[in-house]
Amino acid sequence: MKSLSLYERLGKPQDKDKAKRPEISEQKNLSNSELPKEDLQDDTGVVASAFGGKHSSEEMNNDDLQDLKWTIHRRIVDEMTLEEEVLLLQGESAREQIKNIISVYSAREMADNFYNLSRIEKVKLIDDICNELLGLGPLEPLLQNDKITEIMVNGAKKIFIEQEGKLKRTNVYFHDERHLMSIIERIVAPLGRHVDESSPLVDARLADGSRVNIIIPPLSLAGPSITIRKFSKRAMTMKDLVKFGTLNQQMADFLQACVKARLNILVSGGTGSGKTTTLNALSSFVLETERIVTIEDAAELKLQQEHVLPLEARPANLEGKGAVTIRDLVKNSLRMRPDRIIVGEVRAGEALDMLQAMNTGHDGSLTTAHANTPRDALSRLETMVLMAGMELPVRAIRSQIASAIDLILQQARIRDGSRKITYISEVQGMEGDTIILQDLFLYVQDRIDNFGRSVGHFESTGLQPKFLDKFKLNGVEIPHSIFKN
Repeated sequence: MKSLSLYERLGKPQDKDKAKRPEISEQKNLSNSELPKEDLQDDTGVVASAFGGKHSSEEMNNDDLQDLKWTIHRRIVDEMTLEEEVLLLQGESAREQIKNIISVYSAREMADNFYNLSRIEKVKLIDDICNELLGLGPLEPLLQNDKITEIMVNGAKKIFIEQEGKLKRTNVYFHDERHLMSIIERIVAPLGRHVDESSPLVDARLADGSRVNIIIPPLSLAGPSITIRKFSKRAMTMKDLVKFGTLNQQMADFLQACVKARLNILVSGGTGSGKTTTLNALSSFVLETERIVTIEDAAELKLQQEHVLPLEARPANLEGKGAVTIRDLVKNSLRMRPDRIIVGEVRAGEALDMLQAMNTGHDGSLTTAHANTPRDALSRLETMVLMAGMELPVRAIRSQIASAIDLILQQARIRDGSRKITYISEVQGMEGDTIILQDLFLYVQDRIDNFGRSVGHFESTGLQPKFLDKFKLNGVEIPHSIFKN
């Protein structure tokens, strides 16, 4: 596994001569919470400045502050002592001490060049430089904001976020493409991965579990691109989804009974519709006494049970060897004595192995797939089975699907950015060459209000599923009134 050298961490070449300097005395680091209002303002209410000089904060724009940040950054690289270098290598555990060092370098640069910044601006400057040294630079504040669910970098100068279901452009940007590429290297290096023109595509994950996709030129014409899908630090429960309006309590009670009755469930939906979140919530109903094997491309599931064995696929190495696919892991999991198999997402030939597992005694399996409707989900499963390279008749494939899948949850991202479970549909079996679906619960959108929000309601179709016998076999009781319209 590759680790970044100190100078790669700083984003600077290794041939810099370091000028020794006297030891710096400890200086208390400033943070916004430590700055009393009276210390920041004079008797006229105007924010006080940390330094007096020709470069006032009113005259400096964002680009000027960026240039100042990089000047201080370069000065730290040039003048750093060996003791400071050792401290920097300690990383996050020494963050406060590193901030103290940055404070001294910042004060020296501002004094030398007569900068006039407020104390609040100075604190932000120190935090930004510290993020450059220890974190992911300008992305770090976005990653720390729990309200942001997605971060999209379109080249060095354009960074967008998704917040409350809406896309917004931020005023954050990278210094240049070299700066952006150094952050990309910082993301992939701990995982033993690399990005260059010969390998311009990478799927990875951050330390907190966030999923990352990276694509660089020549494939990306806008420059290096990063897409980060953040996940909640706390695993969402079904109560949370009910609170957010993803489904109602009646549907939640029904789904809890379905998981406990060991039904095979497919969660279907488009990109960003919340499939993984719903899968996590469903998995919380699995009993603690069961052995669970999870299989994913990049580990995203956060199961709370004790007996969980997570497996993760592996891409090929530089020589194109050593790849371990989802299909390989599904096959291997059958030899691991699982009570439940949870596949993060089926995309290709692993769909055949997943269906065979469901049909050979591994009841209660859960998985997700990309599709727009429950009927489309069945069609996609057919296509993915054919991608396994087996020349099976279409009727045989449909028969496998009909006997394996019990329930399909269709999830959608509504126009206002909210996520809803729009269908809960039972797979009833075959009639001729057609798989029969029966809708049990629906989301009906009534209108869009003046604020652009979806106004609708969940309703039951009034029909009872045929798989109620499985509930009795597994000792799960459910009131028939739950199906009343």
